Amino acid sequence: MTLQQRIRLARRHAGLSQAAVARAVGVQRSAVSHWEATVGKSPSTSNMRELALVTQVQFEWLATGRGRMTLSEDVAMDSVAAADALLVDDPLELRLLTAFRETPTLSRAPLVEIAEQLAAQRMGRKPTPERSLTERIAATERTS
Repeated sequence: MTLQQRIRLARRHAGLSQAAVARAVGVQRSAVSHWEATVGKSPSTSNMRELALVTQVQFEWLATGRGRMTLSEDVAMDSVAAADALLVDDPLELRLLTAFRETPTLSRAPLVEIAEQLAAQRMGRKPTPERSLTERIAATERTS
């Protein structure tokens, strides 16, 4: 079974439309359609993770076809990602973390730079003269 077939099966098993999956994962409906197409594109790892959570299937099964499709009740309780299980006591920190996670990927580096600049100003430090995070990421992506 191909990845595209597993994605379609998981979505149908969960009783969700492509539009519902798209809303839950945070993508356009056409992206879900592409993921399910015979010669379609594959979702990113983070979108695949969200897809597995939304459809309540094992990530490994969805990504590779190995293992069981559905989660047992015990596994479902243990399948919360470590990043989602961070213990954040400060409500402002939680808001910042949530906002970061909801920010489009291309906007994340500038968001981090703003936070770093504000922290440097608060501590009375001068920003480092090295290239900005955005420039470093762009340089890394060009060489990959």
